[in-house]
Amino acid sequence: MPPLLFWVFALLMLIFGVAVVVNRNPVASALSLVVSFLGLAALFMSLDAYFVGIIQVLVYAGAVMVLFLFIIMLLNLPAEERRQINWLAAAGGIGVALILLVQICAVIGHFQAAHQTLPPLPRSTTDDVWNIGALLFSNYNLPFQIIGVLVLVATIGVVLLSRREPR
Repeated sequence: MPPLLFWVFALLMLIFGVAVVVNRNPVASALSLVVSFLGLAALFMSLDAYFVGIIQVLVYAGAVMVLFLFIIMLLNLPAEERRQINWLAAAGGIGVALILLVQICAVIGHFQAAHQTLPPLPRSTTDDVWNIGALLFSNYNLPFQIIGVLVLVATIGVVLLSRREPR
């Protein structure tokens, strides 16, 4: 991937990542997260991690965001738009973010390996999908199932909490 495309996708990801936090409308925030996920998938594709990039689009930008939008639509969120912004908390958050950025830049500036170009990774002779599937269903089978049950319980909880009582 040309460096220009890397910077375009990285900038796209950062802009829409900030839009996720800044947007007052939760639907617009969720859609900004979709665009940020697509930029991340493009960056994975540029690293020749095609499987991870496709899974990023299918699972996160597709299924998870549909679930988020479904839950957002179930909740009564127009009341959230009427809330006032706490400017002191916003200024504190921006201050902490700037301090973190300065700290990251200082660490990268003093880290000699950060100034060198890494050699390309050797090509794998086995299929990445087979390796991921074998790990997922052998070593990580229980955590995979626990996360699935946790997402199901969270979705049922949101549906029950958003249900209106008959009067």
